[in-house]
Amino acid sequence: MISINNISLSSGKDFFLIAGPCVIENEAITIDIARSLQKMCADRNIPFIFKASFDKANRTSLSAYRGPGLTKGLQILNEVKTQLKVNVISDIHEPEQAAPAAEVLDVLQIPAFLCRQTDLLLAAGNTKKAVNIKKAQFLAPQDMKHVIDKISSTGNKNLLLTERGTSFGYHNLVVDMRSIPEMATFGYPIVFDATHSVQTPGGAGSCSGGDRTLAPILAQAAVAAGADGILVEVYPEPDNALCDGPNSIRLSDLPAILDRLLAVYRAIHS
Repeated sequence: MISINNISLSSGKDFFLIAGPCVIENEAITIDIARSLQKMCADRNIPFIFKASFDKANRTSLSAYRGPGLTKGLQILNEVKTQLKVNVISDIHEPEQAAPAAEVLDVLQIPAFLCRQTDLLLAAGNTKKAVNIKKAQFLAPQDMKHVIDKISSTGNKNLLLTERGTSFGYHNLVVDMRSIPEMATFGYPIVFDATHSVQTPGGAGSCSGGDRTLAPILAQAAVAAGADGILVEVYPEPDNALCDGPNSIRLSDLPAILDRLLAVYRAIHS
């Protein structure tokens, strides 16, 4: 079991949601999305963590929108926390970001491409905040043991492990659902990143493409395979999003998706 402020998450007992826009665009839309997600989860008694990135440092193109940056982004996430009383998560990319991010964030997220960066992992662990580690697109699930060992060496065992697909040829990702029960043997709650798993990295030329229609299907399969949490990026009108629109779920479609995921989770763990 791990604890994140007012919520406790146990493998096989607590279905939870991590959701929000890919990147912070402005304060107003960020809070509006968070408020909608909070109500959806409250109506279903689902523990909820709001996700939005203050910086997308690994974009395909130099000209791609990255976000407002550390200082402004954390200010906006703090407003979300203050106004809505929800837990918040965001990515950190450099060890120096860990301490200031931990002053606001309830969960620090390690991007998949960076999950082997020892100094970043140690800095995140030393904050004593919960840490969500995304499994790299090039790692076998068994290799996450070494990632866990790095963070747990700091005494921090408040960890989540996230599956987000494996690189397969050019501009494509494939999800091997065997990774979910394999990573679950480490004893931490497993998250499935449904929307990044349907991304086609660099598939749209100067940016990534994706197929959002497949995200709910993979999410259901992941819950059936043993995932405890689902991570989805959502937006009111995904085609207008400044980042990851093709693989983001339309906000209004999420309630029906959550109902199906809850049904699957309860059937598996009844």
